[in-house]
Amino acid sequence: MAHTKYDAVFRRTFDALAADPGVVLFTALQWIPETSTLRRIFTSHPDEYPVGAEKTVEISAGWLDAVIAGKKPFLAADLNALREVFTDVELIRSLGCGAVINLPVLSHGAIVGVLALLDAEGTYTDKSVSAAAATVEADSAALAEAFVSHPNATPRKDRALS
Repeated sequence: MAHTKYDAVFRRTFDALAADPGVVLFTALQWIPETSTLRRIFTSHPDEYPVGAEKTVEISAGWLDAVIAGKKPFLAADLNALREVFTDVELIRSLGCGAVINLPVLSHGAIVGVLALLDAEGTYTDKSVSAAAATVEADSAALAEAFVSHPNATPRKDRALS
């Protein structure tokens, strides 16, 4: 797959988040509101989490309420918390991960994507969430454009950045 300028935005964000709060697995998931689906458009682990894969988010109303409706970060600090939200916990665990931070990315007040940061169980705290959110906020315009315009993204009906 050819790398795009949008991949460079996600790579830059991944590198910054790897420094603080730390990341083993990183994915960028485009939010498709018409189908309540997340489409993976960037990943640090393409074999395990391929670009282009989609997942519905019916599993957890609490996750939807927090990240999509509430537009707030989500923290699952251990495997038990992950099991309440995700169905692929065994794959996550096999990669040495057991905690996740999900960060919504907005454009003009609308969710355009979610960043998923995963690391070892017990690694992430509220301080980690604050550090990650600050990193994302500092590059929010470029991230929003990358979510909307990436060639692997599903075209948005509202084209929030048009």
